[in-house]
Amino acid sequence: MTELAAAKTALKTQAVETPSWAYGNSGTRFKVFAQAGVPRNPYEKLDDAAKVHEFTGVAPTVALHIPWDRVDDYGALAIHAEQRGVRLGAINSNTFQDDDYKLGSICHPDAAVRRKAVDHLLECVDIMDATGSRDLKLWFADGTNYPGQDDVRGRQDRLAEGLAEVYERLGDGQRMLLEYKFFEPAFYTTDVPDWGTAYAHCLKLGPKAQVVVDTGHHAPGTNIEFIVATLLREGKLGGFDFNSRFYADDDLMVGAADPFQLFRIMYEVVRGGGFTPEVAFMLDQCHNIEAKIPAIIRSVMNVQEATAKALLVDGDALGAAQRSGDVLEANAVLMDAFNTDVRPLLREVRQEMGLDPDPVSAYRRCGWAEAIVAERVGGQQAGWGA
Repeated sequence: MTELAAAKTALKTQAVETPSWAYGNSGTRFKVFAQAGVPRNPYEKLDDAAKVHEFTGVAPTVALHIPWDRVDDYGALAIHAEQRGVRLGAINSNTFQDDDYKLGSICHPDAAVRRKAVDHLLECVDIMDATGSRDLKLWFADGTNYPGQDDVRGRQDRLAEGLAEVYERLGDGQRMLLEYKFFEPAFYTTDVPDWGTAYAHCLKLGPKAQVVVDTGHHAPGTNIEFIVATLLREGKLGGFDFNSRFYADDDLMVGAADPFQLFRIMYEVVRGGGFTPEVAFMLDQCHNIEAKIPAIIRSVMNVQEATAKALLVDGDALGAAQRSGDVLEANAVLMDAFNTDVRPLLREVRQEMGLDPDPVSAYRRCGWAEAIVAERVGGQQAGWGA
């Protein structure tokens, strides 16, 4: 099989999970902006997600966020997803939108609050059982604002204790993905601030615990691809939350700020054997001022483009240059792949998959955007906290 044919085959198997919350209303820290036609419940979120998969062919699963996506019958929700041509994916917990969590959740100094937080995480595992979901994704806003506010080491002990209880509840084929965030909302210490802290906890927990890398959650200048390579080498990279950022935080479309960085990350994924179902590729971004479904489609396409370029790196030429110490040639091999226009290749891949070669234009022609504006009248639109 030629390099190009192999790249095509790999691209046809790619899967990018979309997040339910990206279809709802979102905004800045100051204002949530409403858009016409936004889903009013998890069922309508799945309807929109199905359109993304229909036109990209590589977005077969949808992540849920609890309690934002809480329903009475998760089995029925899973059936609805399957009827629309998608499946339910990761279950994301929420331990940051309750007054009780002002001083933390799973790391809170009050045992009663910690119990409440852990019970919520256990509820999320129950939902995984009902939906057939594989991944429980955890992000904690826990931390402190002032020196002396709480015992830093004690908070790590509480974190370990809570994670261990949830870990023991996981069933066969289920796993825990622990996310980290450099800062925010805590200003002095964050309880899971970096990949090393997440890795240390996951290593102690066992093989069902892995680290998830959010591409927007790092200090400026951090070499994210090094983190990816290291976690892959250790067998602890569970997945990604793809997004982009210019300054401090995430939520822009993946690849918007630094497409070269996304390519470098994807190269390490491919080189390290991470282009498999065992590494979950999920978008985690909110679209505040742009139309939501087209933005999600474009984001999926951005991931595809970075992946295609990574797959086209001439491994033999790169290895030879590295072994000979030819620094400039090694860099040139990578840059040749990055500078390749892979859009024609991806158009061919989509046509071979029976898809329109231009997913965004195909979506705009299908009439869905106009239909949901006309039909989704009344009720409460979904959004942060709903």
